[in-house]
Amino acid sequence: MTLSFWQKVLYGSGDWGLSSSGMLRSVFLAIYLTDVVGLDARIGSFAALAGIIWDAINDPIVGFISDRVRTKRGRRLPFLLWFGIPFGLSFALLWWAPPWQTQWALGIHITLAFAVADTLSTLISIPYLSLTPELTPDYDERTTLTSFRTFFQLAAALTVVVSAPIIVDKMLLAGFSQQQGFVLVGAIFGGLAIPPYLIMPFVFKERNSEKDPEPIAFTDMFRIAWANKPFRFVAGIHTLNWSAVDMIAVTFSYYALYWISNGDRLATIRVLGLDLAPESALLGTLMLTCIFCAPFWLWLSRRLDKRLAYMAGMTFWVIVQLVIFTVQPGETEKMLGLCVLLGIGLSSAYVLPDSIFPDVIEWDELKTGRRQEGIYYGARAFIRKMTGALAIFTTLQLLGAAGYDSSAAADALTYHPPDSALTMIRLLVSPISAVILSGTILFAWFYPLNRKTYQRIHALLERRKARKFN
Repeated sequence: MTLSFWQKVLYGSGDWGLSSSGMLRSVFLAIYLTDVVGLDARIGSFAALAGIIWDAINDPIVGFISDRVRTKRGRRLPFLLWFGIPFGLSFALLWWAPPWQTQWALGIHITLAFAVADTLSTLISIPYLSLTPELTPDYDERTTLTSFRTFFQLAAALTVVVSAPIIVDKMLLAGFSQQQGFVLVGAIFGGLAIPPYLIMPFVFKERNSEKDPEPIAFTDMFRIAWANKPFRFVAGIHTLNWSAVDMIAVTFSYYALYWISNGDRLATIRVLGLDLAPESALLGTLMLTCIFCAPFWLWLSRRLDKRLAYMAGMTFWVIVQLVIFTVQPGETEKMLGLCVLLGIGLSSAYVLPDSIFPDVIEWDELKTGRRQEGIYYGARAFIRKMTGALAIFTTLQLLGAAGYDSSAAADALTYHPPDSALTMIRLLVSPISAVILSGTILFAWFYPLNRKTYQRIHALLERRKARKFN
């Protein structure tokens, strides 16, 4: 099935909400907890850890349910219609915290807010992502469809990292608090997230399975996913890929503010005649390059293979990550140049893993006779959100252990962390992340599915279906 250009645009636009929500959490939640509401770094890390535990429960549940829902509109699309508006409204929830009198009360509030927002995100993300293999069975068409989704993913990420610091700074200069600025950011991006989810159920039609999936115990879902050999390698790729991306994202705001800008919260970097917040300038440059390079990685994956293109991108990115450690305070031009190079590598991390993922579902269908997208995209969503929560947990734990003082940083216009905390920030944003990225190359090297293998699997499935109807 070939989708029209506008259908691809509509489907891709669904990732705007997921990406903007995820980017806000990945880049700004940690520094919001420490520098805005004054939550102790190590207590804040346990709020993220609680999110991991909740992820372990809600992701497989939603995947399990979405595989078995039967409505006139299909299995996945009704979820978008039912939960699109609540998901958009949840954006502002994480960025509002009442003035609790104790650190632990504040920590519990953040944990509960995280759990609600995460649940609504799961109810959208798993059905939405599970549509990819159901909308088209073609190997290269899936890569193209994923590239549209990746474009909106990157566009949302770029818009978030550039505009969020600007909005917060403008609110601060206008006499409002940073927290009010973050609530406004959440409300804006939450409102923009809603429309695609309400439109898609009236435009798309799912490829319905011939029969309901056979009954399966909830506890068997993990065993089924792990029995899929290609999935093991894809799980390794996704885990390490997004662990590195999220660790860099979480740490980068601290790095830009406290290393590059010497702790001046209202410092600016001039880019193309505009004075931007350091986070906006550096992350904006990185994400803009990332968007422009997405078509290159799509072209290279068609020219070579998804696996080989991904290995090339990761190798390039590892080298650039190591060079970042040489940047000194105030070297903004050097850092802007490195952000361009970082964007080239990061683009492959956004485009290629998600284009690889749908192919493992046909392998599973060939082996089991069932289409179980929900199980696999439930696992994918769990991995994606687990890496984000773990990145926040690890970063805040290490910063707290290194002497980062949240009470001194909270709402201060200038703060100079101790040298031990600055060293930890540099290690997290450069060599530690590079080591994690190196592991993705090994998993991709041994990944067993390529274009020819997938085409054989698809041909066997088509023959099986033909025999059923003859």
